Amino acid sequence: MIYPQDAYLPHEAEIIDFIDDAPDIFTLRLRLCDADLRQKYSFKPGQFNMIYLYGVGEVAISIVNDREFNHDVFEHTIQVVGRITQGMHQLKKGQKVGIRGPFGSSWPVGEAQGKDVVIMTGGLGNAPLVAATEMMLKNREAYGRIYVVQGVRHSEGLIYQDKYTRWNAIPNTQVIVTATEGEPFGPWQWYKGFVTEAVKDLKLDYQNTYVMSVGPEIMMKNVARSFIDIGVPEHQVFVSLERSMKCAIGHCGHCQMGKEFVCKDGAVYAYPQVEKLLSIKGV
Repeated sequence: MIYPQDAYLPHEAEIIDFIDDAPDIFTLRLRLCDADLRQKYSFKPGQFNMIYLYGVGEVAISIVNDREFNHDVFEHTIQVVGRITQGMHQLKKGQKVGIRGPFGSSWPVGEAQGKDVVIMTGGLGNAPLVAATEMMLKNREAYGRIYVVQGVRHSEGLIYQDKYTRWNAIPNTQVIVTATEGEPFGPWQWYKGFVTEAVKDLKLDYQNTYVMSVGPEIMMKNVARSFIDIGVPEHQVFVSLERSMKCAIGHCGHCQMGKEFVCKDGAVYAYPQVEKLLSIKGV
């Protein structure tokens, strides 16, 4: 990894490819320009980089890996939500951005070995869990059943369809899609409504199940409660929080949430660590 030796120093990365996933979602495939740094760079699933748009500012974005690319290329899937991401949406292949990272905690991929696993996400929430899913599927025999449940507002807003198709074809692995609007399509099982609609039909050994969830906070709270209520141990339910991250090392305080600094203590948490904090309005 680059951090912590150069925690404040962005390193230049070239855009190897720019992919338009949806009208307001795009993916940057990046490679560090310094060949020595490429060899040092590594990340754990769930960690994030600070991406610097020169002259504009930085944003924290989860790292999305893809098994089809070698180790010195990494990806970020980004939704246009503010001035920095609007600027990034104008970038082209061959242009440069700054990279600081990786930062943060990671998904319990090792601890989940031998267990059933549910990946339950909403909106662009699957981006922080692609790396964890790919890692588990590369070592498929080490896990029990694996469910990937993705919720979208409209069925036309589903990205990562190539990944879902590939994952769904792997034995003992199932992709499920839920949508509040639109018609079902593709080879996946569909539910009308929110992601929690699928919980009752998942064939799981509850005591030996790990749940990993990303999405709007109300969704993650409902997901956590749904699984805990049916017998999944609460310490085996994990969520990833999103807060305003400026320094990424717990210095500036922008992402502080109670005693937690989401950038360094998270963003991935076992649910009991943040359950009370998530119940306080405005925190």
